[in-house]
Amino acid sequence: MNENTIADSRLKQQIDFISEIDKIKNIFRQTYVSNLSRQENDAEHSWHLALMAMVLKEYANEDVDLLHVMQLVLIHDMVEIDAGDTYAYDPEANKTKRERELKAAERIFHILPDDQADWIRELWDEYEAGETKEAKFALSLDILHPILMNDLGNGLAWVDHDVTEKQARDRVARVKAGSEALFDLCSQIITENVAEGNILPGDGTK
Repeated sequence: MNENTIADSRLKQQIDFISEIDKIKNIFRQTYVSNLSRQENDAEHSWHLALMAMVLKEYANEDVDLLHVMQLVLIHDMVEIDAGDTYAYDPEANKTKRERELKAAERIFHILPDDQADWIRELWDEYEAGETKEAKFALSLDILHPILMNDLGNGLAWVDHDVTEKQARDRVARVKAGSEALFDLCSQIITENVAEGNILPGDGTK
């Protein structure tokens, strides 16, 4: 697009932001798509969470604002354009995750006009803090999603990384704060995949 195409500086900032976040389609996660042909990208993950929010809203522990939950899940991984995807079961990468993502949030969100940058940043901070009922439910969906995809894909990502039952159960513990029903589902899926040999039992030690 020619620089002169958009005369309004506010609109130009917004289009620049929309163009920039297209890069999220190139950030690939460890989770495979259901036919195991490839790993999913962050855009697909965020889209799937938004649809899950629409379908599973009734299982939130509290009555939540659906639009707000959808906003949270749609922006929660934008920072990975700069910070990259940090695998949930990678302790070393998780040590620097917060620092990398804060730096990314500062750059990416401030492509927007200041008022919208502040709004998007507030949504991201809310999700990260995980204290509101909408953020708790959004996080529940974010944790549930790879559990479902791994189950659909015969546990391939779990097998790839030698994920243990303890790691998986520690990971899904936070689901309960947003949805006890979805926590129970996660627990059941983990139990089944331990039995099937896709997740190492216990802490992985013999």
